[in-house]
Amino acid sequence: MESYLNENFGDVKAKNSSEEALQRWRKLCWVVKNPKRRFRFTANLSKRFEAQAIRRSNQMKKKEEVPARVGGVNGIDNGGTERALCFAQEQGPAEKFRVAVLVSQAALQFIHGLSSDYTPPEEVTAAGFQICADELGSIVEGHDFKKLKIHGGVQSIAGKLSTSITSGISTADDALNRRKEIYGINKFTETKVPGFWVFVWEALHDMTLMILAVCAFVSLLVGIIMEGWPQGAHDGLGIVASILLVVFVTATSDYRQSLQFKDLDTEKKKITVQVTRDGQRQKISIYDLVPGDIVHLAIGDQVPADGLFISGFSLLINESSLTGESEPVHVNAENPFLLSGTKVQDGSCKMLVTTVGMRTQWGKLMATLSEGGDDETPLQVKLNGVATIIGKLGLFFAAVTFAVLVQGLFSRKLQEGSHWSWSGDEALEILEFFAVAVTIVVVAVPEGLPLAVTLSLAFAMKKMMHDKALVRHLAACETMGSATTICSDKTGTLTTNHMTLVKACICGKIKELSSTEETSSFCSEIPDFAVRILLQSIFNNTGGEIVRNKDDKIEILGTPTEAALLEFGLLLGGDFQAERQASKIVKVEPFNSAKKQMGVVLEIPGVGFQAHSKGASEIVLAACDKFIDSNGDVVALDEASINHLKDTIDNFASEALRTLCLAYMELGSEFSAESPLPSKGYTCIAIVGIKDPVRPGVKESVAICKSAGISVRMVTGDNINTAKAIAKECGILTDEGIAIEGPVFREKSEEELQELIPKIQVMARSSPMDKHILVKHSRTGLEEVVAVTGDGTNDAPALHEADIGLAMGISGTEVAKESADVIIMDDNFSTIVTVCKWGRSIYVNIQKFVQFQLTVNIVALIVNFSSACLTGKAPLTAVQLLWVNMIMDTLGALALATEPPNDDLMKRSPVGRKGNFISNVMWRNIIGQSLYQFVIIWFLQTRGKAFFHLDGEDSDLILNTLIFNSFVFCQVFNEINSREMEKINVFKGMLRNHVFVAVIACTVIFQIIIIQFLGTFANTYPLTMQQWVGSILLGFLGMPIAAALKMIPVE
Repeated sequence: MESYLNENFGDVKAKNSSEEALQRWRKLCWVVKNPKRRFRFTANLSKRFEAQAIRRSNQMKKKEEVPARVGGVNGIDNGGTERALCFAQEQGPAEKFRVAVLVSQAALQFIHGLSSDYTPPEEVTAAGFQICADELGSIVEGHDFKKLKIHGGVQSIAGKLSTSITSGISTADDALNRRKEIYGINKFTETKVPGFWVFVWEALHDMTLMILAVCAFVSLLVGIIMEGWPQGAHDGLGIVASILLVVFVTATSDYRQSLQFKDLDTEKKKITVQVTRDGQRQKISIYDLVPGDIVHLAIGDQVPADGLFISGFSLLINESSLTGESEPVHVNAENPFLLSGTKVQDGSCKMLVTTVGMRTQWGKLMATLSEGGDDETPLQVKLNGVATIIGKLGLFFAAVTFAVLVQGLFSRKLQEGSHWSWSGDEALEILEFFAVAVTIVVVAVPEGLPLAVTLSLAFAMKKMMHDKALVRHLAACETMGSATTICSDKTGTLTTNHMTLVKACICGKIKELSSTEETSSFCSEIPDFAVRILLQSIFNNTGGEIVRNKDDKIEILGTPTEAALLEFGLLLGGDFQAERQASKIVKVEPFNSAKKQMGVVLEIPGVGFQAHSKGASEIVLAACDKFIDSNGDVVALDEASINHLKDTIDNFASEALRTLCLAYMELGSEFSAESPLPSKGYTCIAIVGIKDPVRPGVKESVAICKSAGISVRMVTGDNINTAKAIAKECGILTDEGIAIEGPVFREKSEEELQELIPKIQVMARSSPMDKHILVKHSRTGLEEVVAVTGDGTNDAPALHEADIGLAMGISGTEVAKESADVIIMDDNFSTIVTVCKWGRSIYVNIQKFVQFQLTVNIVALIVNFSSACLTGKAPLTAVQLLWVNMIMDTLGALALATEPPNDDLMKRSPVGRKGNFISNVMWRNIIGQSLYQFVIIWFLQTRGKAFFHLDGEDSDLILNTLIFNSFVFCQVFNEINSREMEKINVFKGMLRNHVFVAVIACTVIFQIIIIQFLGTFANTYPLTMQQWVGSILLGFLGMPIAAALKMIPVE
C-alpha cells in the first residue's frame, strides 16, 4: 500500500508543491461521499488562479507606467521622450507601438500644462481635509507624477490630509473617526466563518446519507401502508434518527475546527509598525493605520498601506508579492510611490500613508488570496489515498453483498414456488438489503481519515499557540515530527537577546563596564577627542533611535545590539538629539548579514565629510590603518598594535561576548551621495564586547534533541570564538564535532561538503548564502529533514529551502516571517523543541487513529460480506452500522487525534524522510485485532445461541443484538488499545486526556440507551445483566490479545 500511495499520492510535498501535483491527487479521489466536507481544508485552486491573474494585471499596469517614470516628475521633456523611445526599441513591435502612444499622450498632457480643476467633495472639506480617497488612490496606485505635482508634492498632500510630516496626525477620538469615515480602514474583506447550520447543510451533502434518506422515506411509506402508524414507521424513523445524529455530531466537530482555524488566522495577521502620532513614536497594529499617518520603515518590513516617500536612505522595495516582478525598485524623492504589501529589501524611510484597505491593489489581492486556503499536507493527501483504496474495496464488497442477499431471497422464493408473487414485506426486505449495502459503503469509505489530520492539526496548532509557537502552514506541524536536524541562530534563540555592553577597548585601554560608575570613571580616563568621535559614531551610525514616549520617558528603539550601544552612549554623557543636529547624514548603508557591517557619511559644518563604519570586529579592523592612542592622537597601526587589538577581540570572544569595532574616516570637503563608502583607510575608535547570556533551559533542550536523534547546529554571524564558547555552554559543540567559519565552508567542493556537513556543529561568520548551502546539502545530499531558524530579510532563501522554516517572532522581520512555516513567538530554542514534540505527537496520533479505523473497516466489511454470502443475512443493520461509523469516524478522531504529547515521544528516533506512514507495527496490530474480532463475531453467529442459551421466537433478534453489542465493545476496547502502538500499558495518562475519557463514556452510555430503550428503531432487544457482562467480556478480551500482539517483534 505504501508504494502505491507514494507513486500516486506522493507528489504533494510539505511545501512548494506544484499546481499540477495538487490537481492530480484530487482526480484520483473519485470515491468521495461528501466532496464539500472532504475538500474543505484544501487549497482553493480556482481562487489562486484568480490571484495570479491580479498579479499579471498589476505587472501590465507597471509596464504601462514606464514612459511616465522615464519622463520624471516634470513631465515628458525632450530627453524623457528620447529615453522612453529607447526603452521601446528594446521591446517587441507591439510594445514599441504601445509605448509610442503613451509617450504621445504624456507629451500632449504636458503641452496642455499642469492646470487642475480638482475640487474636493463637500463631505471631505467639511471633515477638515482637502483631498479625497479616490484622488489619493489614483496618484499612488497609478504612479501619477503629473497629479502629484498638481497637488504640490508630498509636503502639500500631507497638509491636505491635515497631518505633519514631523509630528504625524492628532489622535483625538473625533479626528480619528472622521479620517476613518472619509478614507476607510486598513482592513481587507475576508471570508466569514460559516455558521453552524452551514456545516449541518454540508454534512447532509454526503451521497450515502442522501441515498439512505431515500431508503428511509420508501421504508416509511411502504411500512405505514403495510402495517399502519406507528408500527410500520419504526425502521424508517430509526434510519432518519441515525442520519440526523451523524449529521449533527459531524457538523459540531467541523464547526469547532473552523473556529480554531479562524483564531489562528487572526493571530497570524498581528503585524505592528512604528508610527509618529502627536509628535511621539509608537507601535500600532497595521489595521489601525489611517491616511495621514507617518510610518517608519526599515529593512525587512512590509509596506502596510499605499503611501508616499518622505525621506530615507538606500530604499529598495521588492514588489514581487504584488506584481510577480523579482527585480527590486529604488524608491526616493524622484520615485516616491510605495505600494501596500511590498517589502523593504534594503534601506529605511519615513512614509506618508495615503490609501488603505480595500482601496489598495494589495487589499483586493488579499481578499482573493484569503479564499485560496492553505496547501493540503502530505498526510492529508496520503490518507485521501488510503480512503480511496478502501472505498473502492467497499464499493465492490457492498455490490457483492447486495447481490448475494437478493440472490438468497430469490433462491428461497424459487424453492417455495412463490417467485411470481411479491409482498410488501419482501419489498421492504430488498430495501433493507440495499440500505445495508449503502451503509457498508458508509463504513467502508473512511471519510474521517483525511479529516482526522485536519482535526489533529487544528487541535495541535491551538495548543502550540499557547506554547508560543504560531503555525503559518498546516504541513509544518506534521513535518516537524520528522525533523532530523535543527540549524539554529545564536542571538536571541540560544541566548536571551538582552544585551549589555560590559567591556570596551578605547585608546588601547581595556575596561570592564558592569556599572554606571565604572563607565563614568572610564570616560574621564579617555581623551576628549576620543569621547567626542565615539559619541558621534554611536549616535549617527545606528539603526536605532532615542525618543520620548507617551509618558515623556526616554525610550531606546532598535535591535538589542543597537540599544546596548546607544545606552552606552548615554552613560558616557552623550545627547542623541544634539549629536544628530550637529551634523547632516548624507548617505547610509544599512547593516545586513552579508556585509556584516553598516556605515554612514556625515557632513559636519566647518569640518567636511566624515565616514563612520561599525560591524564585525575583524572585518572593520581589517579596513583600518590607524587608531586613536592613549593621548587622543591618530597614529598609524603597527604590527604590535594590530596584534594587541586582535588579541583583545579573541579575549572578548572567548568570554562569549559579541564584539563590534567602531571606526571613522575623514573624507575632506567633497563627497557624492552616489559614491560608495570607502572600503579602507579607516581609523579604529573602539572595540566593544556585548554580553548576551544563554537562555535558561537551552542546555536541557539541546540534550532532549540529541536523545531524540535530532542533531543541533549553531549557525551565527558572530566571531568563531564567541560562537564556540556559547555552543559549548549550550551543549551543542562536542569533542567529535567541528566549528567552521563561513568563508572556509563556502570554498569547499561538493564531495568535501558531503563528508564535512555531518560533523559540523558550529558555523560562525556565516552569510545567508552559507546557511542556504548548508540546508540544501543536508536535505538533498544527506536526505535529512531540516528545520532552520531565521530572523533577517536575507534568511528568507534558507527558510524557503528548509523543510521547516522557523522565524523569530520578536527579532524577526516581516519578510522572514512570511517565508517561514512556524513563528517562534518568544524567540526561544526551547519552544522549537516543543514544536518538535507536538509534530511527533500529531504524526503518532494520526497513526493511532488510522490503525483503529482500518481495523473497524476491515472487520465491518468482512463480517457483513461473509455473513451475507454464508447465511444470506447481514448481522448488522443500517442503523447499527451508522452508529459504528460514528464511533470510528468523528468520535474516534476526537478521542485519538487529540492526544497531547508526552516526554516519551522525544526518546525515540525521528521518522525522517523515508519512513513508512502505515508501519509494520500498525499492520501487525490491525491484522491481529481484525482476526480476533472476526473470530468473535463468527463464533457468535454460529455458536452464539448455544453459548448464551437462547431459544424462543426472539432468539435471532437477541443474538443479533449480542453480536452488535460485542462488536461495539470490541471497538471501545480497541480504541483504548490504540493509545499505544508498541507499549503494553495503554492506561498511562488516559485520565488526563479529558476528551478521550468523555468520548469513551459517551459511547458506552449511548450504547446502553440504544440496546435497552431504542430497540424498535435500532433493531435491538434489551439484554440481561449476564448477556451484558458476556458481550463486554468478549470486547475486553481484545486487550490481552493486543498486549500479546505487541510482544511479536517486527522490523
